[in-house]
Amino acid sequence: MMSKEKKPTVAICYDFDGTLSPLYMQEYGFFLGLPKKEREGFWNRSNATAKANGADPILQYMKLMVDETKAYTGTARATREAFRDYGKNVQFFKGVEKWFKRIKKYAKAKGVIVEHYIISSGLKEMVEGTSIGKFFKQIYACSFIYENGIASWPAQVVNFTTKTQYLFRINKGEEDISSSEVVNSFIEQEKRPVPFHNMIYIGDGETDVPCMRVVKAQGGHSIAVYNPRKKRSKEIAEKLYAEGRVNYVIQADYSEGRLLDRVIKSIIDKLAAQSRLDCVSLKAIPQANNEPEMPKDKGVTCDDVQGHTEHVDALPTSQGESSVLKRD
Repeated sequence: MMSKEKKPTVAICYDFDGTLSPLYMQEYGFFLGLPKKEREGFWNRSNATAKANGADPILQYMKLMVDETKAYTGTARATREAFRDYGKNVQFFKGVEKWFKRIKKYAKAKGVIVEHYIISSGLKEMVEGTSIGKFFKQIYACSFIYENGIASWPAQVVNFTTKTQYLFRINKGEEDISSSEVVNSFIEQEKRPVPFHNMIYIGDGETDVPCMRVVKAQGGHSIAVYNPRKKRSKEIAEKLYAEGRVNYVIQADYSEGRLLDRVIKSIIDKLAAQSRLDCVSLKAIPQANNEPEMPKDKGVTCDDVQGHTEHVDALPTSQGESSVLKRD
């Protein structure tokens, strides 16, 4: 077993809507408090207003949420407490609620530290209120400034281009979003807490492309998941693969033993083995004639790197739970 200070850290970063949950988080509570006409046309009106005014679509949807609570007498509320309460109603893809603890436990047994992160254009307060909110080291998502408990102005906006800054924050160990000193500083690669090749990004759509591309280009692993009940969802995921954005396309089923579970564990196995090899390689550099004999290394067994067989399963011709694709 590696010493504590030698354990590699792996960051698994998730989008939220469409990745962990089938629907937009607003649909599980907030929209139900609006008149039917308003909730059904919310996204079309928000996007049309943003386009007409040259506005950021994320800022516009946040503004519209606040405006709607003022314009109608329904039960929708734009308070911190209400948003967290709405989060309690969010539903997830199969296996999500048991996923985070299981993956951390598996990694720990392999001598690897896993940290889970959210990078989403959804609302931070809603994610915090969900049953899985407690499992994330950081939740990077949109949030409001509150005056007398009521949302009055955006405090943080996360859109598809700004998502990548959070990858660099994780990479450099500067996770406080109010600070930019470290994230804009030069840090040698070997001194960064979480190398990009130790990152996994899981998303579902084109708004995830910048993050997917950054992680993949830097030697990490990008995964596009899709909703098996929506043909368009799978088409989008396969398009991301065809364009070289992701390494894998996998059905959004987080249950133990399913393909996503096996692929993530295989990546952890690979990174654990690489970390051991790196440590042994340092010991293999001659330093002095009286260098003490190195203790025998047990090497890497098939069990240590059991995940390599999962790449065979991850072929376009696979049937059943997914037609998973892999791209190096």
